[in-house]
Amino acid sequence: MQRQLPEGIRMKASNSTLVRAGARILVDALKVHGVDLAFGVPGESYLAVLDALYDARDAIRFIVCRQEGGAANMAEAYGKLTGRPGICFVTRGPGASNAAVGVHTAFQDSTPMILFIGQVGNDVVEREAFQEIDYRRMFGQMAKWVAQIDRAARVPEYLSHAFHTAVSGRPGPVVLALPEDMLSETAAVADTARYRRVAAHPGDDDMQKMRAMLAQAKRPFMLLGGSGWNAEACADIRAFAEANDLPVGCAFRCQDLYDNRVRHYAGDVGVGINPALAERIRQCDLLLAVGPRLGEMTTSGYKLLDIPRPRQKLVHVHAGAEELGRVYQADLPINSGMPEFARAARSLPAVDAGAWREWTRAAHADYETWLRHREMPGELDFGEVMAFLRQRLPPETIVTNGAGNYSVWVHRFYQYTGFRTQLGPTSGAMGYGVPAAIAAKLVHPGRPVVSFSGDGCFLMNGQELATAAQYDLAVLFIVVNNGMYGTIRMHQERDYPERVSGTMLKNPDFAALARAYGLHGETVERTAGFEPAFERAWKCGRSALIEMKIDPDAITPRATLSAIRAEALRTRGRT
Repeated sequence: MQRQLPEGIRMKASNSTLVRAGARILVDALKVHGVDLAFGVPGESYLAVLDALYDARDAIRFIVCRQEGGAANMAEAYGKLTGRPGICFVTRGPGASNAAVGVHTAFQDSTPMILFIGQVGNDVVEREAFQEIDYRRMFGQMAKWVAQIDRAARVPEYLSHAFHTAVSGRPGPVVLALPEDMLSETAAVADTARYRRVAAHPGDDDMQKMRAMLAQAKRPFMLLGGSGWNAEACADIRAFAEANDLPVGCAFRCQDLYDNRVRHYAGDVGVGINPALAERIRQCDLLLAVGPRLGEMTTSGYKLLDIPRPRQKLVHVHAGAEELGRVYQADLPINSGMPEFARAARSLPAVDAGAWREWTRAAHADYETWLRHREMPGELDFGEVMAFLRQRLPPETIVTNGAGNYSVWVHRFYQYTGFRTQLGPTSGAMGYGVPAAIAAKLVHPGRPVVSFSGDGCFLMNGQELATAAQYDLAVLFIVVNNGMYGTIRMHQERDYPERVSGTMLKNPDFAALARAYGLHGETVERTAGFEPAFERAWKCGRSALIEMKIDPDAITPRATLSAIRAEALRTRGRT
């Protein structure tokens, strides 16, 4: 056994190593790897880490959250915003269970993240000690790597591997368990160097093949999505699209990869897709899918493209080699990181785009038509609100949302202006919008942040309003209240009309709840009342919440709940 030292003690062992407690080695490693923010809920299982973070407080800001689900979502949002692993600390058992939602989102959204979990000591392992769980089994399917650091001397090695794994290839989450006795154990070990992202680069042969396929096309379409992008990569891919006059769509909740205002943008390819856009993708003769996995949400339930061989010629670019050919067999699969591919694409000589110039213009015209909202039932028209916000919000605003039918209005009627103006979970996780907005404001304090939540979505992590208040963050939270779990109710009325079960909600006064946290709170029930309420909230100098009371019949921008029910009853009667 290595001898124990009091917390915080360091001893010189050689010119290159220090004798340190495991917790100190871990926090020093976080500093080596450039961590500036960590999110978490404190627990006795990692008190030694909290103590080490106290001494590192000038380098690493530890954000205290109110529930581990909120903390994990904040860490995931940080990973989306920065491309660096979001860091989250939680305690064992219940803490880890709560945090699982953020890990699942990070996995499905391909977001770099590292979750550290306090663990029972090695002396009691496998006894089902207090709150003990085997995290390798618990998180095995939803993380790129799950491990437990049993010896303090191996902390730098494990953290180096964790950071490299989280950001390389297809990014994703890593989970590391920290036995309590390991954190107080001492070791003489040197720190590593900072991690480096490892990515595949496209070969010149593949790029030339892609160019030749593009030159032969008559109706090409480029679809952007996935993770691993940065602002430079987005600029490069836009230059490629403009040079070749390509219509561009963005996959589900990846709309900020391309400026929605420019003439090549054709719309979002996700839930509630514009039927004209869906038909355009079906009719294209070359689909350049750059980054997306081509999963269920992006392919309209795997029906937008034929399986396993799409009738369109398909170039599929993805950072993870294991994803290429998984569902769709591409004519040209390219394993590459997004910055690497976009840089290579920009360098290609442009082809003659004369054959599809009008095709591109028509795609953008379809998108502009799709931006026009219809009148909806009730006294508060969500479409009118989004039209106002589309004009009023500064272009650098970061817009976040969780999951629910309310988000369809946000995705359809707001225009995202560029990289990381949108934060939404492609995993479909509710409760994401509030913590994501808090993370966004911490990462970009000078940028406006607006969070959308449904009434059901909000109460899954609404307690994080306390975190916004604690850190004096000015975020605008918009809660769309229709008194039900709207998405589930919509499907319920479609499949089991008039048999309402388990989808109705009794809600608090959300504006009063915000005021109880010390925030500005208002309730809006009519369209005319939104703009003045927004201006008061925007100028209040602190976080604010606007509750929008929406008619439950306004279930989507295209259909009412009563119409869905009537059609279901009509169909059932006919059969």
